[in-house]
Parts: sequence; C-alpha cells; structure tokens
Amino acid sequence: MTNPRIGVVGIPGKWSTEVLADAIEQRTGFRAVIDLQRVSLDLASGRLEHDGRDIGELDALIVKKISAEYSPATLDRLELLRMAEARGVRVFSGPEKMRGLINRLDGTLTLHQAGIPMPETLITEDLDSACRAVQRYGEAVFKPLFSTKARGMGVISADQPEEMLRAEVAAFQRDNPMLYLQRRVELPGRDLGMVFVGGHYLGTYARVPQDGASWNTTIHSGGRYEAFTPDASLIDLATRAQAPFGLDFTTVDVAETPDGPIVFEVSAFGGFRGALEGAGIDAAGAYLDHVLSQL
Repeated sequence: MTNPRIGVVGIPGKWSTEVLADAIEQRTGFRAVIDLQRVSLDLASGRLEHDGRDIGELDALIVKKISAEYSPATLDRLELLRMAEARGVRVFSGPEKMRGLINRLDGTLTLHQAGIPMPETLITEDLDSACRAVQRYGEAVFKPLFSTKARGMGVISADQPEEMLRAEVAAFQRDNPMLYLQRRVELPGRDLGMVFVGGHYLGTYARVPQDGASWNTTIHSGGRYEAFTPDASLIDLATRAQAPFGLDFTTVDVAETPDGPIVFEVSAFGGFRGALEGAGIDAAGAYLDHVLSQL
C-alpha cells in the first residue's frame, strides 16, 4: 500500500504521540492525531467522527494512548476502536488484545497461567485476608486495578500496630474495593523495560530511582533511564511474558531479584522515551516499519 492514511490514537501534545505522528508524516505525508475523548460514534450511519473527519475511512490506526490514566472508562473507548475495525480499519494493537492489559488483574492472571514468575500476589475483597497477607509479606505494595506509572500505588508495612495496619488497608479499599497487593520486592537499584515489536525483541533500558528517593523507579516518581544489556535468559523470560497478549508493540517490566528475575507487568501500549534515552532505540520508527509491513 503506497502512502497509507495512518492515524495516531493518542494525547495531542504528548511526546510519544507526537513523535509517532511525526514519523508517520515523514514517511507517508499524512498526519492525524486522534483523541478518543473527542470521537463520536453515530450507529445509524456508522460514522466515527473526530474533528470533522470520519476515522473509519482511514487505512490504519496506531494506538499510542487511549487516556492519560487507566480507568473502567478506558474499556469503553476500546469499543470505539472495535467499531473502526469493523469498518475495515487496521488497528495496532487490536482492541481485543489491549483489553486484557487495561485491567491489572486480567493481565496478572494471564501471566500467572503462562507460568511467568511474578511477586507474591493476593487479590481479595476481604479486609482480614489482606491484613494477614501484609503481615506475611512484611511489606506489601497495594495497586489499583486501573493505573499507570505507579499512580495510586502505596506501600503498607506490617511494622506497626495491627489497628493502624488495618486502618491503612481500609483507607486504600475505600477507592479500590477489590484489593490487589504484592510482596514488596527489593530491587537492585533498577528495573528493566524490555521492548518488543510484533513479538520480536528490540532492546532493553533500565529505570533507576533518583538517589534512592522512591520505592519505585518510574519516571513519574523521579527515576531516570539508563542503558542495559540483558542476558539470554532475561530476553527469553520477557519474550514468554509478552507472547500470550499478541501485541504489536509493548514493553515488559522485569526486575532481577536474589531469587531470580520476575515480571511486574506487560504494558498495553509501551513507551518510546525510555527506549530512545536509555537504549538509543528509535522505537517509534521500528513500530511504524512493522505497521507498514502489515498493510
């Protein structure tokens, strides 16, 4: 297909969205950044309108970001992309594939069923069970089912009076009825983002906390990117972790521990900045090469 019309589903003005749109425009001469919050679906006509354009007439959509933060509403936006597919638009990655990673619980269960090592995890609505797990773990990271970049997460320690521990867990549960908690893992000063395009390994970067100031390494919490070269066993682990999801582009979050490597999560979208700044990889360009090869 010569000069396909490829739109970017993302957040206008955000770095990764604009970098991908720039790459597409340079290669094809076409540019369209589509904010799903501004898309309307008219079922009578089947028209998917964004700023006067029917995106159902495009050749393809590359999904960089559906919303700034994950929420159940994010799943509703995936339905709009499903309608685009029904109109014949190629969507990368497909909405059904992304659906399994928007909700943290869904993605966790898929990884567990694939035999991928993860931190010890408890999922429950029972407050007593959650408190007992914190006492077993010593420290637990509580995670919302819908979040990105560690937003909304918190650490609760067993090293406090039981009534205070219970109060902390109850406070978290007020906004998160289904509790998801993991044993806090001591990281070796970094965790890894392992990048895949079309299921093929592209490279790895490390996230390092700012002077050890945070319990997590996310850039949102002040971390920074560095280069890292993994061994074959780490690449194999990340390859197996991303395989069940079948995404066109993703990063796998991996950490090395004294007991062996573990996977924190597979990203529904994956970022470009870490690959570029940490590993010198033009992930946006590599992703576009993959999409063009499929059209």
